[in-house]
Amino acid sequence: MGRRTTRRTFIKIAAATAALGSTRLSAAPLVNGEVPRRPLGRTGVEVSILALGGAHLGVVQDEGDAIRIVQEAVDGGITFMDNAWEYANGRAEEIMGRGLKGRREKVFLMTKVCTHGRNADVAMQQLEDSLRRLGTDHLDLWQVHEVIRHDDPDLHYAEGGVLEALDRARQQGKVRFVGFTGHKHPDIHREMLRRGYAFDTVQMPLNVFDGTFRSFEKHVLPEVNRRGMGAIGMKSLGGAGDPVRRGLVTPQEAIRYVLSLPIAALVSGIDSLQVLRQNLEIARTFRPMSPQEMQALRDRVAREARSGELELFKTTRTYDGALGRQVRGD
Repeated sequence: MGRRTTRRTFIKIAAATAALGSTRLSAAPLVNGEVPRRPLGRTGVEVSILALGGAHLGVVQDEGDAIRIVQEAVDGGITFMDNAWEYANGRAEEIMGRGLKGRREKVFLMTKVCTHGRNADVAMQQLEDSLRRLGTDHLDLWQVHEVIRHDDPDLHYAEGGVLEALDRARQQGKVRFVGFTGHKHPDIHREMLRRGYAFDTVQMPLNVFDGTFRSFEKHVLPEVNRRGMGAIGMKSLGGAGDPVRRGLVTPQEAIRYVLSLPIAALVSGIDSLQVLRQNLEIARTFRPMSPQEMQALRDRVAREARSGELELFKTTRTYDGALGRQVRGD
């Protein structure tokens, strides 16, 4: 990640990061087959265009295999790590922490706070849990997880809500940058932005089907870029790879489409070394699709996309976390 960054260092520079323009798309892989990097919005940091998703680590049966995925991802050029406090009841963070031992300074480490409407004190306790599990004294990015209900903006912006924890964590030097995530409806993301908190990043589902149905690409991504925030994509394969299994798109087409959007990075769920090596190769050889290629791909899958059947995270509770449903009583 360039020069060594400690907690003391980023406290001094946290208020002085330079604003950047729109995300630059890498036209070709870097020398020696490296994974290209892009600016993460206005943070002044560059991250690999491919991020390792933490959720899948928690479901890998052999913990040693999961740790090797983390290690090989870092050694292969992935500098952006994704996770969340609630993934696999904390096991995903613990695995990532073990995998990053001796490699922490090589990565931009992100995890998510999972209050689901509860207060800042809950968030701060989760932060301490995450730091312990991940084996670090600070996070590079802390994001509010699963902003998916229409009243979530009310709860998060309320006095004593999770946004106060984001501020507190930065003031304490335990977090460098902050953001939020969600996968349900563009309007919820737009409301979080409209209320004005200065998020550094926003994570959202982006894929070739999204361009046709409840589109984050059309209704959220442009606003995120206009505000100079770092845009992070997820769910490029629809959440569980169903479009690939049905032969509608190849992994290469799906990932290349999302990487051709003006985003900083794509979080990729990886549950085996085979998938890791496949996705690393796609990232290393990435060339942006032309607007015409992207439209042709959207047109090719438009019939299946219109119903939302390939983005069940938008239309059902299938992808809503169990903790959030328990906390919110649904």
